[in-house]
Amino acid sequence: MLEETLDEAMEKMDQAVSHAGGEFATVRTGRANPGLLHRIHVDYYGTSTPLQQLAGFSVPEARMLIVSPYDKSSITAIERAIREADLGLNPSNDGNLIRLAFPALTEERRKELIRVVRHLAEEARVAVRNIRRHTKDDLEALTGEISDDDIRRAEKELQEMTDAHIKRLDELLLRKEEELMEV
Repeated sequence: MLEETLDEAMEKMDQAVSHAGGEFATVRTGRANPGLLHRIHVDYYGTSTPLQQLAGFSVPEARMLIVSPYDKSSITAIERAIREADLGLNPSNDGNLIRLAFPALTEERRKELIRVVRHLAEEARVAVRNIRRHTKDDLEALTGEISDDDIRRAEKELQEMTDAHIKRLDELLLRKEEELMEV
């Protein structure tokens, strides 16, 4: 019973950390990153379709991203969706490909993006702590069925698990901040 509860908590904390990593990937840096386009949906024949299902991505150089639509007739819809996503990118279309040139970030914009990333990291930390709190409540509900010593050991293991996940989040945050400050 204790192992199942702790395994479930571990799984949820892993999901929270990986979700934060995905959120970090969507924050634009001065470097081309296809992860930035993962949230974009294109109106494709009346259906909202994720961009990665309609096109392939390549990064020929550090500040250039090329979007290659599988269906050439969807190129204008893809270009419109990228423009409307308000990413600060101006797509250029040559009839076969869409080129996205990433302008260099200003110092002010870098600091603003770091604030955004720190906020995302704090939300993830809160999520991990909430998982810990709910799991601790579940463990305390087992009082009477399982010895107090086993519950205390499980709570200690839960705290170590929480600390490890928060440390992973801090490492992800540090890496993203370094990436943002890179000129």
